[in-house]
Amino acid sequence: MIKITLRNNEPAERGISRLKNAMVREGVLVTLKDRRYYLKPSLKKRRKREAAVRQRVKDLHKEIRQAQREEESFLE
Repeated sequence: MIKITLRNNEPAERGISRLKNAMVREGVLVTLKDRRYYLKPSLKKRRKREAAVRQRVKDLHKEIRQAQREEESFLE
């Protein structure tokens, strides 16, 4: 259960945005989207595998950029 209390003189809109941020951090919205439609177990596995591949590529590119930055700063 996610609970947000409004602070003194805090507008309601700010409290709502804090609630949304807390829900995103907890993964409530992702779970809600996942359960919206039924997915066969084999399709779930495939999507999970594809997401892992995308994340590995993303991490690799991040490491390459970091190494380039370190090399540039070393040469200066």
